[in-house]
Amino acid sequence: MSTMDDVARRAGVSGSTVSHVMNGTRRVSPETRAKVETAIEEIGYRQNTVARALAAGKTETIGLSISALTNPYFGSLVHSIEERVSAAGYVLVLGDSHDNAEMEGRVVRSLLERQVDGLIIAAAVGAEHNIPQVLHSGTPLVLIDRNVDVDCDQVTPENEEPAYALTKHLIELGHRRIAAVTGLQGLRSSSERYAGYARALVEAGISIDDSLVLCGASKSEIAEDAVSQAFSRPERPSALVVMNNAMTIGALRALRDLRLRIPSDVAFVCYDDFEWSNLFEPGLTAVAQDVELMGAQAVELLLARIAGGAGPGQLLRIPTSFQHRSSCGCVAQ
Repeated sequence: MSTMDDVARRAGVSGSTVSHVMNGTRRVSPETRAKVETAIEEIGYRQNTVARALAAGKTETIGLSISALTNPYFGSLVHSIEERVSAAGYVLVLGDSHDNAEMEGRVVRSLLERQVDGLIIAAAVGAEHNIPQVLHSGTPLVLIDRNVDVDCDQVTPENEEPAYALTKHLIELGHRRIAAVTGLQGLRSSSERYAGYARALVEAGISIDDSLVLCGASKSEIAEDAVSQAFSRPERPSALVVMNNAMTIGALRALRDLRLRIPSDVAFVCYDDFEWSNLFEPGLTAVAQDVELMGAQAVELLLARIAGGAGPGQLLRIPTSFQHRSSCGCVAQ
């Protein structure tokens, strides 16, 4: 393997001159720079960036542990984070926790062993057992999408109010038997969205019917089965609220297979907006998250901590927007 000294000998300059050319630490004449660059190309020298970074106390990498990369929502979130990490001069190192605390623990340990400069985690259920190892290491940390009872920076969407608004909209349209497909149990986002649904019903004087609360576990296949069973009953619900986009796909598939039409047979609303939601017929009435802003805020908070920012952790709630289309049963405005 070639070394910096080999480059210096080939170019006929000192090792320090080669270092200045490669790291931009001092002005070098164009002629000398050309000699060094030619020598680098001729002998195929590649700088050991890991060793250099560790010597400087920085690896210029940021770790990301996130669940279910096959979910389009998380794919968009990763894209937003990577754009901003790259713009700041860092490389993103990614690990998929598969929404499993044990797997997440392995991902987090691996990222810490690689001495990433900071970590962003979309917490799995049981993440409270993994976060302390990050806090103990002193590695700057931001939680994204899912908040946990720990003192660190966290960026999450509004959950309860948007689910409340979706349910209230259906109530205002005259519905009383409103089913809800809820997310993975143990996630704060799932419980907050359910709380919004329940609050809207209680405020309207509608008793909460446990048979209408369908556990979709944040997965398309499980949501499909739950909706298929609920809507096969003689007294089926007249409306449905689905609490994330993966479960929306499963719910739509179940209703299609049952030959139930939206919205004439079932009024349909969902949390999470698809890029193609307005291409469905009818278009889906949905709550849209600002994924770009969420990713930007998380990276901004993390970079501030990497730069030495101190103080208690912040919890930032990113506003959502109501995308009113036709699946709810009224004319979109």
